[in-house]
Amino acid sequence: MQARMKNPAMILPDAMQAVQGLFKAVHKGGVPQQTMELVHLRASQINGCSTCVYGGNHSARKAGVTDERLWTVAAWREAPYFSDAERAALALAEAMTRLGDRSGEAVPDELWDEVADHYDEQQVAALVLWIATTNFFNRINATIKEPAGATWA
Repeated sequence: MQARMKNPAMILPDAMQAVQGLFKAVHKGGVPQQTMELVHLRASQINGCSTCVYGGNHSARKAGVTDERLWTVAAWREAPYFSDAERAALALAEAMTRLGDRSGEAVPDELWDEVADHYDEQQVAALVLWIATTNFFNRINATIKEPAGATWA
């Protein structure tokens, strides 16, 4: 398999610099790295982004996410391996990724309040930006047909 084109951010270097700046900023937001990896993986699963699922699994392992958690993140509601804070973050990732699947609010107040019960304002900001960034990556990779295991280099 081969991508249709190089990653657009590689073609437009100013875009890559901006993406890298956003990436660095969200990872300074105080959310545990394992949580960041789990929400990235879950959004990527929903979007069917093979390269992000593949890379997300590798990054999650480096961050110390156990196999049990990796194997069950797609069914996190029924799995006993996630904390209440992680469950709130995963629910937010699903709501933000499936914007068009709801009638009414995309992210209901009840879910927002649950997230805010577990994370401070800076951490919520980091989660929202990270989930949006993951969806950004997913859409680029799906559009250019970036295969799993490929790199942007």
